[in-house]
Amino acid sequence: MLHNVPHPAAQEQGQMFGMSDFRQPSCSAPLYAALDLGTHNCRLMVAAPAGRGFRVIDSFSRVVRLGEGLHRTGRLGHAAMERTAEALRTCVARMRRAGLRKYAAIATEACRRAENGPAFLEAIRHETGLSISIISAREEAELALTSCASLLHDGRFSPLRGRALLFDIGGGSTEIAWVRTDHVRTRQSLIGYLSLPMGVITMSEQMGDAAFTPDGYAAMIAMTRARLEEFEKVHCIRREIAGGNVLMMGTSGTVTTLASVALGQVRYDRATVDGATLPMNRALEVIRTLNRMDLAGLSAHVGIGPDRARYIMAGCAIFEAIQQAWQVPEVVVADRGLRDGMLLRMIGRNSRIAFQPVPPSFSNVRPRMRPTSDTFA
Repeated sequence: MLHNVPHPAAQEQGQMFGMSDFRQPSCSAPLYAALDLGTHNCRLMVAAPAGRGFRVIDSFSRVVRLGEGLHRTGRLGHAAMERTAEALRTCVARMRRAGLRKYAAIATEACRRAENGPAFLEAIRHETGLSISIISAREEAELALTSCASLLHDGRFSPLRGRALLFDIGGGSTEIAWVRTDHVRTRQSLIGYLSLPMGVITMSEQMGDAAFTPDGYAAMIAMTRARLEEFEKVHCIRREIAGGNVLMMGTSGTVTTLASVALGQVRYDRATVDGATLPMNRALEVIRTLNRMDLAGLSAHVGIGPDRARYIMAGCAIFEAIQQAWQVPEVVVADRGLRDGMLLRMIGRNSRIAFQPVPPSFSNVRPRMRPTSDTFA
């Protein structure tokens, strides 16, 4: 959902706006913001139009684990909602500071699946004025496709192919898009999509410590493969791969982490990872190295760290299941997410969703919400 944002009210002196990486643009270009509330992360990006794309002015990302325990209860937990609400308050403060023209805010699998997902978002709207829309799996696939469009037509990945297989391993689900590409007109269209109810959080919680054992890892691959075969039967992707007509592209924390580790990075460098070509044999070598580590070893790994350690093996299992189902020699890595797609659509005015006014409460964040069973019934 895209929204109008009123000019921010005068701000009180000494007011805090979260992290200090906000950069005011030197020109009077309009600013836009995109907020993506996922199962694992809450992410915000503020940008200004630049050429055929945009220039990032401010960005924010926080691990909130909104989907923690969801597969057991079917509901968002109170601790997870409070972590997420705190992150959203920070986002609202940063958006208020920016003086935006438009913003888009979406929620994905956790809020789609949770019985109390809509009630939680309504409580957020009531507190802050921030309106967050729950999008469908198809809309999620289309946004991912929009964000990666320029890479799909990038001449570096020669020869240019007529089909692309795009996957996004998320916290609560994995989205796969089967895409037709027209490189003459620089266009792409969705042939089909698959939303697997398997993500790094949901699968890690389901498997527990078994995720770090050989049998548990193999079981995660097998569970994922079973779901992929039905999609293959419908679209005959292997036949296109055999003809050399498919580009595989991955956009997720799992894929970017594998690429960073494969490149030997001590500190993650997005400029190097985004658009990198990761040979599948090298990706599998990295996975085998990680397979030999326990949770403590993964936490200590410079490319993984404690925030990802609990979930990385589930992501690797989903990645390997995709690799086994559709065997290509390499995958193009895209460090681009739903926020990128939302911004491109806002700036290009390419959206089927009408602009809507934002309530005046957006300019004045209210006191903190205190989740109760009544509030999120």
